[in-house]
Amino acid sequence: MPVPSREVFFATCAPGIEPVLHEEIRALRLGHVERQVGGVHFEGTIRDAWRANLWLRTAVRVLQRVARFEASDANALHAGASSVDWSRFVRADGTFVVDARSKESALDHTLFVEQRVKDGIADQFRAKSGRRPSVDKESPELGVHVHLFRDRCTLMVDTSGESLHKRGWRRFQGRAPLAETLAAAIVMMSGWDRRAPLLDPFCGSATILIEGALLAANVAPGLFRERFGFERWPGHDAGAWQAMRETARAESAFPPKLVVRGWDQNAEFVEKARENVAVAELADRIVLEVGGARDFEPRRGWNAWIVTNQPYGERVGDERDLELLYRRFGERLREFAVGSHLALLSGNPRLARSLGLKPDRVVALKNGALDCELLLAEIAG
Repeated sequence: MPVPSREVFFATCAPGIEPVLHEEIRALRLGHVERQVGGVHFEGTIRDAWRANLWLRTAVRVLQRVARFEASDANALHAGASSVDWSRFVRADGTFVVDARSKESALDHTLFVEQRVKDGIADQFRAKSGRRPSVDKESPELGVHVHLFRDRCTLMVDTSGESLHKRGWRRFQGRAPLAETLAAAIVMMSGWDRRAPLLDPFCGSATILIEGALLAANVAPGLFRERFGFERWPGHDAGAWQAMRETARAESAFPPKLVVRGWDQNAEFVEKARENVAVAELADRIVLEVGGARDFEPRRGWNAWIVTNQPYGERVGDERDLELLYRRFGERLREFAVGSHLALLSGNPRLARSLGLKPDRVVALKNGALDCELLLAEIAG
């Protein structure tokens, strides 16, 4: 059996998440790890990319670099795209899609760049077999990413397929759901020790609680996925991949006596969130209850981690009502949760100040297109 070649990969993430993803990749003991803007670079074999897709909680995609060359004009771009052996990644009767980004380059029309790279791929297959793969923008077997910066082109193939935030356990979206990757990042940034109670008084679809419980139980987030992009590539070793999945499944264990609880004032949402919990195989581990944050009263002495995405007026709730909600929630925290830790995602600094809590640290994050802040604090009386 041939030894897998070493490749260069780039795991992408949302802005502000790079330090967390960097630590995740270091924990996987991958090679030549380097944090960059928008993600983390590492080197390894295709099986290392399998592990990254299976285990990374905060990555959006894992891209494999296949070429880098100067491309100041259309002919150079076509020639560079034609030089890659695309038969490693897609069959002549398969499907693919090209996505391009360009900055400070002569070729600044991304649709044209995508067309020239597509032509380079198709022309290579036609020259070899007389056939060519077709473009499929909905469910392609191969995703090709083109990055042009100052006339230097980097071509990458997508090992992930669909975005890694699509774990596979979500059935209910909720009112303003967090991406699973952002929820996992928030839990990890909170400093939660995975032993103290994890509480979310604004649980919505239970995303934060599910991602926290999976983290505590060492459950690989990719185990719920039906398929990754690399599984559709020619020559994929399905047996070795299945063995890796089974090994990961055997390594999971939920901590005994761990308390994971959430509340939401909407009874219908709580019931639907329980569907997500059940699909994530955590029905006997996560307790969800109907309750408003104004009545939030954690058990004294719990020294819990309260991790939440409180409504902040962009999509849910009137701001005047929310200001009162924040104020009362802050009062409940100071009365019942002294000594506990708070990690609160907010997209409205004025509302966050209504809590009456002084954060120990503030981290700038993005919730989709929204600029947000993660407020981290130890609650004092």
